[in-house]
Amino acid sequence: MARKPGSSPQAMKARAAKTAAAIAPASALAASAPAKKKTSIAQFIREVRAEARKITWTTRKETWITSVMVGIMVVMAATFFFGVDFLLSLGVSSLLKLANGG
Repeated sequence: MARKPGSSPQAMKARAAKTAAAIAPASALAASAPAKKKTSIAQFIREVRAEARKITWTTRKETWITSVMVGIMVVMAATFFFGVDFLLSLGVSSLLKLANGG
């Protein structure tokens, strides 16, 4: 029976060495990463305000449409699960009737 190409011990060692070489620089970079710089409360508040200015709020119409779609999906899911529950209970009750002898 023929061996698969690349399944020799030398090929496996070469692949392992390649993988270790690819991983090693990443861990060396992580070890030499500089410590986080502390920021003051005022700087934090300025950054929060800058991020808050980027927020885009939905319009009243978009909110209404989304709410209606959620309502429709809830009704559809409830109807589906009611139907599945009804069919399963019908099947179980008929199976129990059959097991009790009619």
